[in-house]
Amino acid sequence: MKQIIILLALVTAGCGAPIAAPPSTNPAAASPAATSRILLIGPSSMPVSAGKVTLIIGPLKRVNGVYTGDYKIKVFPYFYKNEEGRLAIVVSDKSLAAVTHGKAAAITGTALTSGKGGKSRPIAATATPVDNNGGKLKLWFMAGDRKMIFEPAYHFAGKETAAAPALTTETHLVAQGL
Repeated sequence: MKQIIILLALVTAGCGAPIAAPPSTNPAAASPAATSRILLIGPSSMPVSAGKVTLIIGPLKRVNGVYTGDYKIKVFPYFYKNEEGRLAIVVSDKSLAAVTHGKAAAITGTALTSGKGGKSRPIAATATPVDNNGGKLKLWFMAGDRKMIFEPAYHFAGKETAAAPALTTETHLVAQGL
């Protein structure tokens, strides 16, 4: 757990240059094109007593087997319980290859809240592909004594270029008319 927190801190701080991994000799490994795609996860909600919790995850970029990006949790009507931070989801080449070939894969990661005294929270998820570009995600974590479960859709987008602004999941869904 401590190693994941350290990895998350290094990734979010942008420390050091990425280390190139040797080419894989595993035929089940994901292709370089698949590993460089941006992961977009749609917003998802779940009910809580007298309210609703919505999870919004920004575009996630993969570096050294870890997808990282920002997240927000909005709690209605309890706005004072809102949260935001950084998300790091570990997806090995083998797991990514399984998903791009239509097989479900279990993944893990960490959410680190922003601000002083940021809390680290382990997360777990199962990706169930519909095709090689997307599918459904079941993501869960503990918030106090309560297990929070979200089931958003996900899809992969082409690699972001410096000339084009990054699409957020919300703007991408609007552009698709959803």
